This record gives sequence, C-alpha cells and structure tokens, in this order.
Amino acid sequence: MRHLWVTLATVLLVWASCLEAGEARVPLETKIPEEILAGTPPDVLAMLFPGLELTSLEKRPKLMVPKGTVNVALHKKVTSSDPYPILGELKFVTDGNKEGSEQSYVELGPLKQWVQIDLGRPCVIYAVYVWHFFREARSYHDVIVQVSDDPEFRKGVQTVYNNDQDNSSGFGIGRDRPYIETNVGKLIDVRGVRGRYVRLYSRGNTANDLNHYVEVEVFGKPAS
Repeated sequence: MRHLWVTLATVLLVWASCLEAGEARVPLETKIPEEILAGTPPDVLAMLFPGLELTSLEKRPKLMVPKGTVNVALHKKVTSSDPYPILGELKFVTDGNKEGSEQSYVELGPLKQWVQIDLGRPCVIYAVYVWHFFREARSYHDVIVQVSDDPEFRKGVQTVYNNDQDNSSGFGIGRDRPYIETNVGKLIDVRGVRGRYVRLYSRGNTANDLNHYVEVEVFGKPAS
C-alpha cells in the first residue's frame, strides 16, 4: 500500500511539473514611445476630469503571458468604418511606428468609428495594447474592443473592453474606466480569448469629435 502511495505521489508530481512547464509565463514587454506633449498635460486634464484614469507605468502591474507570445497584429491588414481617413493611412495602425508624430497616426471621421485588424488566422489573444493620439492629453469616448471569427461581427462576438459609461454606442454600459491618453498607451488584459478579427471602437474625444490611432498591438499565439 505504501509503495502504491509513493508511486501515485510521484505521478502527481511529474504531472504537475509538466503542466507548469506547459504554462510557463513571462512578463509582457513592449517598447514605450517617448513623450512628445505639445498641448494639455495629462495631470491638468486629470484635475479637470477627476473621473478619468491617468495611466502610468509605475502604477501598472506586470501582465504575465505564456512564453512565446508575440504581437500577432504587426503589419496585418486594417479596415475601418471610415475607409477614407482624413489624415494618414489605415496601415499606420499596425506598422510598428508608435512615435506619435503627424506621419504616424491615422485620423478618422467624427462620432462612432471603428478600425478592424485581420490577424490572418484564429489566435489565442492575451492582451491588446492601444495608442490613440497622445501629443496632448485627451480622453477618447466609448473605447470598446471586441474579438470575433466573423469579419462582419454579427456572431460570436466577445467584448473584452468597454468604457462606455452611458451606452451611447449601443453595446451596453461598460465596466471599464475612461482614461487619459499618454505615451504609455492602454494595456488591456484579454485573458486568452480566441478569434481572428479584433475591432476597436471610439466616439470622438474630449478635444474634438474625431478619432485617432497611432498603433494597436495584439499579443497572442496562433490557435492550435
């Protein structure tokens, strides 16, 4: 009997070790662009709108992701509800350039607009990193991020982030907190959601009715 228990314990230890090895996790790392403020500082906007979250690297906990997780959105195809941007090109959203200069962001029309990234194949997504315009502090309204295998987003849609406080965009009242744009960007923990397409909404900002994207990174792995 004792020999049986020892054998069982050994099997359990080996099984646990294999499970742990298969789920090895590392901190998510990405390059943060330099601050290039040319207008309202973030702390001033935070005083004017105390309900807004001020993002900072110091206050952000490390997000742990499976080893081998990469930005699966890099250089992937981008479409939009506004196919003819006012400024820039849709490919800027996934080109890897996060400088925030006038040559690195796309400006979409007013009110509710979206950009959509085709990852090329279904992926397991652990995080989405978003940079809107950050040369001056502002907050974008109704930031909503959804994932689906349907390019039309009519079925199988999973909402992974929603800071719409009054359902003005029609996807329900969000539980996430509106935030102030900075060069730090917004890191969204997606927790292993599966899908091929990532769609991001916004509905203007505190400075004007337009919508802007500097870069969107989607961290994940191809789904097996």
